[in-house]
Amino acid sequence: MSEDRVDQLIESWRQELPGVLYPTSELTKRVMLLAGDLNEVTRRVLRELGLTTAEFDVLVTLRRSGAPYRMKPTDLSRSLMLSSGGTSNVVNQLVNRELVVREPDPEDGRGTQIRLTTKGVEAAEQAVQASSAAHDEMWADVPAEAVRTAAEALRPLFAENRPAARARRTEIRS
Repeated sequence: MSEDRVDQLIESWRQELPGVLYPTSELTKRVMLLAGDLNEVTRRVLRELGLTTAEFDVLVTLRRSGAPYRMKPTDLSRSLMLSSGGTSNVVNQLVNRELVVREPDPEDGRGTQIRLTTKGVEAAEQAVQASSAAHDEMWADVPAEAVRTAAEALRPLFAENRPAARARRTEIRS
């Protein structure tokens, strides 16, 4: 197997500060670099569609909620892990572009819900298709079996009993 940029980085740190690395250092660096690459690919596609990452997140969260593609603002904020003010700013932008509307909550006359418009459903679907295709292209040179194996190998890192997962659940509830 050939050496890659992570191998070179890890080796440099082993030479410079031999005790600084943990057994998880290589995995962490690989995940961080892949996340950066995926974010760049996603942002490029979204720019072409005229969307910000935050707008994309709101649109796809509403779209995957199922028909009628609406949520209470607090549930939307929680799902996105954004502040209510941050969510409201993004929703305002999407309202101005006629991709979402605010409407009365049918179950609570005092509240509102955010709903995708027909134009918003189309934009969400187009953005998901484009980003999925871009991500697939990013992995095009990797054998399908290696992709499946890597995905399965990462599964235990998302176990709900890990301290980081417990902390996220606590943040979402507060």
